[in-house]
Amino acid sequence: MRATWATLSRELRAYFFSPLAYVVAALVLVVNGLVFWTIVSFLSGPDVGGRIAPLSFFFNGIFFWLVQLFVVPVLTMRLISEERRSGTIEVLLTAPITETQVILGKYLAALAFYAFLWLPTVAYAVVLEIYGNVDWGPVLGGYLGVLSLGAFFLAIGLFSTALTRSQLVAAAVAFAIMVPLFIIGFLETLANGELAKQVLGYVSLPQHMENFSRGIVETRHLVYHLSATVFFLFLATRALAARKWR
Repeated sequence: MRATWATLSRELRAYFFSPLAYVVAALVLVVNGLVFWTIVSFLSGPDVGGRIAPLSFFFNGIFFWLVQLFVVPVLTMRLISEERRSGTIEVLLTAPITETQVILGKYLAALAFYAFLWLPTVAYAVVLEIYGNVDWGPVLGGYLGVLSLGAFFLAIGLFSTALTRSQLVAAAVAFAIMVPLFIIGFLETLANGELAKQVLGYVSLPQHMENFSRGIVETRHLVYHLSATVFFLFLATRALAARKWR
């Protein structure tokens, strides 16, 4: 546990002292700010009548998915690739620390920084509550979905960065894995047969986020995200272990 905490602390310092991390944070804040402005402008229209959840676009709009698909690979691409490029991975792997502890420490640091990126958006819901009436069930469900989906995607990014010493290649591999996972849910309408539709609906990430944004928290969605997260973290551990014996 001490080794995991040491890795986590080291990676968190690297995040908060990295100019790229602040560029990413600024980009996320700008995009989310524009989305919030759009929501407020839409709600101020006379024809809305309170029929639409105020923050539904926040958790399942096109800009939300663009942030996930582009920002997560950037957050994770340097975690192991940079260690391999600089040669510090050799020192790390010969230290009294297991591959699982390395992966877990780096993953938790990435997850903590990811949560930090979304923390300021809580103020948007507070502002809407001050000037209107916010249903906090969908808001809390939306943030649970954001963290659950982020945990899933970050595990993919960590696996990708364990495969190569190039940060750009690691980001590209993560993006190449995440995009099909995002798109596959839209094939549900084209599927023939009830079983195929059920399977595609189960793995449909947009559908998961739509339910979360409505305040519908289904255990099967959380189980899917958690299982996929553990699977990719396991693959990352195996990839790092394979590097140790080369």
